[in-house]
Amino acid sequence: MSGQMFLAYDYPMLSIFWSMLVFFLWIMWFVLLFRVVVDVFRDDDLSGWAKAGWLVFVLLLPYLGVFVYLIARGRNMGRREVAQAHAQHEAFEKYVREAARGADRRSSVDELARLSGIRARGDITDEEFRRAKELVLSDSGGAGRPSGAGSSERAGAGAGAAGR
Repeated sequence: MSGQMFLAYDYPMLSIFWSMLVFFLWIMWFVLLFRVVVDVFRDDDLSGWAKAGWLVFVLLLPYLGVFVYLIARGRNMGRREVAQAHAQHEAFEKYVREAARGADRRSSVDELARLSGIRARGDITDEEFRRAKELVLSDSGGAGRPSGAGSSERAGAGAGAAGR
């Protein structure tokens, strides 16, 4: 037998467990280190010099720096993270609300151009076009227009098409 087949016998299960544990702890250490560095930059209460001091302390003496930072300022790390997540969530909701409002809103110029195209195809009569144009112009730029305005156009278009 070759030496490669005996590799599993030379590395017992307990050694595999300890190797995986050490690897896991090493990865967790880097996660903790990066979270501390991000928290140093996230904290608005710290001055620039204080941020630089903590960063130098954490980078030059990583184990001691991280443990001292966690003892001294660890209580508020979670609060700052939750506050940032809440601010991001609020900004996202505000963006979605504005985007949804903007998607429903058409300018009166767009509405009039669409109505003119419908009239040019002959789907509505001149009287129906005049009534729809009055509805569009009576609204403030088409924003907040009741859904009845569009449905009366379609009803008029259907009546105009059926009358032919």
